[in-house]
Amino acid sequence: MTAAAPDAFVDDRLAKRNALLLALAQAIGGASASIVIATGPLVGYMMLETDKSLATLPVSAMVLGTAFGTIPAGMIMRRYGRRTGFMGASLLGAFSGLLASYAVFEDRFLLFALACCLGGLAGAFVQQYRFAAADTASDAFKPKAISWVLAGGVLAGVVGPQTVIATKDLFEPILFAGTYLAQAALALIALCLLAFIKIPIPPRRSHAQAGGRPLRVIMAQPRFLVAVACGICSYALMSLVMTATPLAMIACGLTETDAALGIQWHVLAMFGPSFFTGNLIARFGKERIVSIGLALLAGCAVVALTGIELAHFWTALVLLGLGWNFGFIGATAMLTDTYRPEERNLVQAVNDFMVFGFVAAASFSSGALLNIYGWSTVNILVFPIVVLCLGLIAWLVLAERKAVTTA
Repeated sequence: MTAAAPDAFVDDRLAKRNALLLALAQAIGGASASIVIATGPLVGYMMLETDKSLATLPVSAMVLGTAFGTIPAGMIMRRYGRRTGFMGASLLGAFSGLLASYAVFEDRFLLFALACCLGGLAGAFVQQYRFAAADTASDAFKPKAISWVLAGGVLAGVVGPQTVIATKDLFEPILFAGTYLAQAALALIALCLLAFIKIPIPPRRSHAQAGGRPLRVIMAQPRFLVAVACGICSYALMSLVMTATPLAMIACGLTETDAALGIQWHVLAMFGPSFFTGNLIARFGKERIVSIGLALLAGCAVVALTGIELAHFWTALVLLGLGWNFGFIGATAMLTDTYRPEERNLVQAVNDFMVFGFVAAASFSSGALLNIYGWSTVNILVFPIVVLCLGLIAWLVLAERKAVTTA
């Protein structure tokens, strides 16, 4: 026992070092997403002369980039290692920021959307930071390692909007051109941090060694279907309302700074509860926490429908973030009940691809819905989807209880 202690100490010392570096990289490089969310629709609205319904396309392009990058990110890092993949993604993130800034200067909307898509591809690697933090950790330290990276996500929610506020007028009268130069600089800072992580490349396993059931068998499980449906709806509803909110705030006479600060509070509400959401799930159950999350999403819509003052928008954004946290994390926890360890990578990749695909569709449609039907319609759409998901959860709980009773 005494001989093993030094090794364990060395392992966790490396894990703590990696987790700290990844948390800092998350706080700095991960801020890119909140920058695009806070400014992308506004930039699109300013660039478009006729069809303003396409203003949210940059955010949709970013989400699509993340969706399509999820599986390649895993393949690249399995072959070349975490550090190589993360550093390459940071370079791509820096390039996307430079390209976006150039597009803003030149007033080229489609080029700007392409730059946001490339930023989304880089963001697919950022999604892996929390898993990478656990790679070199002991079982006892893994939860803390993941929490450190989540703390970086909370900081990213502050760094991004504050970057927008500090740089939006840097090249006045060309609004937000300096913001995307700053985004590129943040990606390069993250690159320098990521150069110091040390995570060994695990031995590759053949398909025969990996084993597992066919995907169609896994997807046929009622719990899988409900978990994916609730995950999609929680994330897509959040994206639908969040993407439209900056545009709605400007249309109601509020400022770009008001919108950026609203997104900041929203992102803090998204990630802040993650430190205790797991404990709540363990105490009250996955289905109950998902239901609370869905109720909070409905509460967001209620607040948004009661007024158009700054307090209404900010309160709605906070409720939206909290609802996403409980709904999406709870649904993810439900998903873990549906696969075996050897099936984990495949099922998680398929789930993320479906989720981000629907999220991209939601963010893209939000601009058209807002432009054609108005802010009220965007929020009214939340209610039937929430009711549908709550019905699916109730059906699952009753079906599983009946199965237990019958057995």
